[in-house]
Amino acid sequence: MIRVAINGYGTIGKRVADAVTCQPDMTIVGVSKTKPSAEAYIAKARNFPLYIADLSKKEEFDKAGIPVAGSVGDMLAACDIVVDATPGGIGAKNRALYEKAGVKAIWQGGEDHDVAGFSFSSSCNYSDAIGRDYARVVSCNTTGLCRIIKLVDSEYGVRKVRATMIRRGGDPGDIKRGPIDAIVLNPVTIPSHHGPDVQSVLPEIKITTTALIVPTTMMHMHVVQMDLKQPGTRERIIELISKNPRIGLVRKATGITSTAELKEYVMDLGRPRSDLWENGVFEGSISVDEDDLCLFQAIHQEADVVVETIDCIRAMMGTITIPEESIALTNHSLGFSPIR
Repeated sequence: MIRVAINGYGTIGKRVADAVTCQPDMTIVGVSKTKPSAEAYIAKARNFPLYIADLSKKEEFDKAGIPVAGSVGDMLAACDIVVDATPGGIGAKNRALYEKAGVKAIWQGGEDHDVAGFSFSSSCNYSDAIGRDYARVVSCNTTGLCRIIKLVDSEYGVRKVRATMIRRGGDPGDIKRGPIDAIVLNPVTIPSHHGPDVQSVLPEIKITTTALIVPTTMMHMHVVQMDLKQPGTRERIIELISKNPRIGLVRKATGITSTAELKEYVMDLGRPRSDLWENGVFEGSISVDEDDLCLFQAIHQEADVVVETIDCIRAMMGTITIPEESIALTNHSLGFSPIR
């Protein structure tokens, strides 16, 4: 049984913790928070041992009725691997803690590639992660891009990718971020960071990305165009997507034309937290003109990296060495099959 610690029980950390509890080969040894909060109460309700970085704050937790199991150092001493889901920039500072504790560590896409020296995507480089001590699961947008690019590249070869990320302003629970009444170029310069980030996983892919932020919280939307090395067909692209365990197809017959409707659809399916773990490729958007492929895909920023993190844990621990087996086990354990 792989003993997993979650350092940072927030938007991603709480989802990874729940996903770990569903896996037959993993267990949670603890999660961490810096202060009493709604999520700390959720950790208590889930019966997750709660650890804190600064034991001098234990009294605050005691007053809130939230038991503290010990320090983050104590949590690291009890685990085989730690998932760092702390806010971007904090995780890099935590590396020294993990090195001192002698535990394997996974960071999220809010950190730079250099924090681990290896960036992970289940469908692209699972085998390269086997036995590693450190890895970074790439961001939600990069995860979504890597999945669809790898799928198409394996079939036709991809000469060039151009993608625009229409990004949500903040997560649904984030009351401090904007914009309120603006479309913000993020960044103004081209490329955005997403292209180089894709190349940290798929270095052979030529890609140019742009990004903007809009006043919504539901999901990101990607406008993707690929130049193929061999002529393709729309029918074959749909067939490939329909067989992929991490890419969903938003059928035209559903009438769904927005991220809001897609989120509602996933909610009605009974998914935990209405999470879309897969890419949501809109069937009606798929256009193939010989060597030119275009499509829209929705990416749920809170969810798609969660299943990747579970696979990364197995790869680094070396318990499953075949990527398709880990992907299948992760999906099955969550009761998840992509929308079709």
